[in-house]
Amino acid sequence: MTRALTLLFAVAGGAAVANLYWAQPLLEDIAGDLGVPSGAAGLLVTVTQVGYAVGILLVVPLGDVLDRRRLIPVVVLASAVALVLAAIAPAFVLLLAALVLVGLTTVAGQLLTPLAGDLADPAERGRVVGTVASGLLIGILLSRTVSGLVAEAFGWRVVYLGAAALAVAMAALLHRSLPALPPRARLRYGALLASVFQTVRRHRAVLPTLLMSAGGFSVFTLFWTALTLLLSAPPFSYSTAAIGLVGLVGLAGALAAQRAGRLHDRGLSVPAVGAALVLVLASLALAGVGQRSIVVLLVAVLLLDVAVQAGNVLNQTRLFAVDPEARSRLNTAFVAGNFVGGAIGSALAAVLWQAGGWTEVMLGGAVIVGFALTVWAVGRRGALVLPEAG
Repeated sequence: MTRALTLLFAVAGGAAVANLYWAQPLLEDIAGDLGVPSGAAGLLVTVTQVGYAVGILLVVPLGDVLDRRRLIPVVVLASAVALVLAAIAPAFVLLLAALVLVGLTTVAGQLLTPLAGDLADPAERGRVVGTVASGLLIGILLSRTVSGLVAEAFGWRVVYLGAAALAVAMAALLHRSLPALPPRARLRYGALLASVFQTVRRHRAVLPTLLMSAGGFSVFTLFWTALTLLLSAPPFSYSTAAIGLVGLVGLAGALAAQRAGRLHDRGLSVPAVGAALVLVLASLALAGVGQRSIVVLLVAVLLLDVAVQAGNVLNQTRLFAVDPEARSRLNTAFVAGNFVGGAIGSALAAVLWQAGGWTEVMLGGAVIVGFALTVWAVGRRGALVLPEAG
């Protein structure tokens, strides 16, 4: 796993996951162009996420049984076709259908991450996985900004055409660069999907790791959902563009993700996850007391993103050390767990905001972190300790 191949994995993964978020700044433009209410346009984001969840469950496990040198470029090319269909969709219903396909086929990043774990030297697995994960995070963070700028200059359809062209280029590079891989274990498709759940049950480190990661991601989405509400209201009354710029502070989380992987390589994975959860709790406390100061909130955003992304990389890398033959299935469980946690966090943010505003949201986040810390404390001397992770 050379540095050039690691960089290619990071860029290709970031380009893939960005497909999930192109639509977010474009909803008003799309609604006006296709003649639908703005509220209905919000379904575009929802169906893309639903397609992605289905792809995680149905496509990513194939990485443990198929030749990924062929599978990954094919998946990326399929996403290019879906993106072109979105770009040329003449009606809103057809755009919805195309974006379901975009979500379903945009899982290359979740195939590349476990492959990076397979190809990396065990002593450098954390660094390599951290670099690839940071690429995915940068793709998420930059997608909204790039989408808005391109759409303003050339229209929303060009965003999807450009993404399709990028996907074709990534597929060609991956086809040329992925090394020859040994044959994989053969399983029937139904047995493969069932084995995702069997793998979670079989290894005692998996479930507590999934719970901690889902807890951290739940707090992440809870915080960012409520932050949008806070910054759009007095005393801030920020525009959508200004709120989007606040999100760029989260780029620090990408750097943290890369560096955090090295802690796994040094055998510090378990204590580092505990420290990350404590830092999440501290960032919530800081945000709670500084809710009227944008400077304090920016510091809290920085700390939260660093802590959550570092914890994600450490948890994901530990999972890859559990069972080398089932890394794609373990990654399926990991991403699905985070997806569920994120959905819970978003829903709780809306409920808690209505109940008591920002302070209530921060207290709710603290409860979730407390649960994750309890899981960590119970497992840190037993279930969570692996020979590879320390």
